[in-house]
Amino acid sequence: MIRELNERNYTITDLCRAFEVHRSSYNYWVKRSKTINVKKLNEMTMVKTIFQESRHSAGARTIADVSTTRGLELSRYRAGNLMKACGLSSLQPPKHAYKQAKQEHI
Repeated sequence: MIRELNERNYTITDLCRAFEVHRSSYNYWVKRSKTINVKKLNEMTMVKTIFQESRHSAGARTIADVSTTRGLELSRYRAGNLMKACGLSSLQPPKHAYKQAKQEHI
């Protein structure tokens, strides 16, 4: 919208101020890469698949190991960053709570 209004003789500074957008953010958005990174998309898909197969319990180390055995080499740091980008966090199942016996069995 800012680009369209800029063509109608409004300045970028005034338009960014009107829409409460930082001018540097707008310039960054204009210059950003418009192509999709296929490698990163494949890595994110692999991470999501492994995470869902583990019923949301796999962490970055486990995901890195499983993806490496499947042919996509990931370090645990890369797996952690991809998990963060996807909004995934490991949830470990709770431990079994043993009940305290109230009466001793004979």
